[in-house]
Amino acid sequence: MTLTLFMTLILILAVAVSLITEAVKKFLADTKIKYPVNALVLVVAVIVGVGGTAIAYIFMGIPFSPPNILCMVLMGIAVWVGAMVGYDKVLQMIEQVKHITR
Repeated sequence: MTLTLFMTLILILAVAVSLITEAVKKFLADTKIKYPVNALVLVVAVIVGVGGTAIAYIFMGIPFSPPNILCMVLMGIAVWVGAMVGYDKVLQMIEQVKHITR
């Protein structure tokens, strides 16, 4: 994976994760289901990161070799970190840590 492909994918996929997460949160708010938001972001980010990278590989004709599959998994983690670094996510994590330490 080239640096250009990595940066392009992480930008596009992090935006997609934010939009999809907000949509899922709206849906779950209507159903009154309780859930940890950070875990929701993790699940959405891994699915979007791995799936988005796989789709990019298919469109670009990149074979699914073991190093490329590892890059797909690592992209899922990178997209999750990118999605978590928003200001509201940092504040939310601080609040969650406060509740754990009490």
